[in-house]
Amino acid sequence: MTEQQQPFALSRPLHVGRAHLVVNDLARVSGFYQKIIGLSVLEKTPSGEVLGVAGVPLLTLTTGGNVARAPRNAAGLFHTAFLVPGRLELAQWLAHAAHNNIQLEGASDHLVSEALYLSDPEGNGIEIYRDRTPTEWTYHQDGTVAMATDRLNLQELYNSAPQAAFAGMAEGTALGHIHLQVGDIPQADAFYRDVLGLKIMARYPGASFFATGDYHHHIAANVWNSRGATTRLENMTGLSDYTVKFNDQSALANALSALEKHEIATTKTAEGWALRDPWGIGLTLAA
Repeated sequence: MTEQQQPFALSRPLHVGRAHLVVNDLARVSGFYQKIIGLSVLEKTPSGEVLGVAGVPLLTLTTGGNVARAPRNAAGLFHTAFLVPGRLELAQWLAHAAHNNIQLEGASDHLVSEALYLSDPEGNGIEIYRDRTPTEWTYHQDGTVAMATDRLNLQELYNSAPQAAFAGMAEGTALGHIHLQVGDIPQADAFYRDVLGLKIMARYPGASFFATGDYHHHIAANVWNSRGATTRLENMTGLSDYTVKFNDQSALANALSALEKHEIATTKTAEGWALRDPWGIGLTLAA
């Protein structure tokens, strides 16, 4: 992809790279992400698969012998959010979902974006969305961005879809953001804002939306199902970990310095620096 084609979300000081879900039925869940979401298998092992778009990895799925289904109120994933290149691609995916009798769980105009919501066969939340251009967003004096949850006209969007058959997610599709279930919002603010250095771009009751570089949000956290949730168990299904990729080396250095100052343990890996948030959700900071 050229610089001009790169989504605004990915051009910021940091962005989300890929997510890793632990599942019970690997074949069933992988099949769903391939057939319905439109991802392709990039790597395959007996215990896992890496899926993505045009060779870019976005989602890792793994399983194991002692995997236990996470309760709905556990800390972890609210949804992974797949950012498509534009409204045409969003409309085409909606038509594809309709033709496959996929039940949507929501459809919203967030002012900054238009979004469709559903879940995979094991209840992991998914958002498919397209961003409006940042010149169409409204920023407040404090630098936060105006967001809402308005009704999206699904019929109008469906009617705008091209007639061509769906052939998978378009090149340029990315993991635009990840939305987490956590136990406490002030604690999430203290970690994602004060330690990792993201800015709070918006607040809803029971939720904070964090980003860098004036994006609407790269990471969100809410307590809508999970207020008071404690640390995740190692063998739980759902979100095991995700990657945060830094385009700005100084932002990465600041985050690593803050982690050391707060005595939050990190482990150097081949991909970057691995750690866990206050609820045991893993994340890797990568350059």
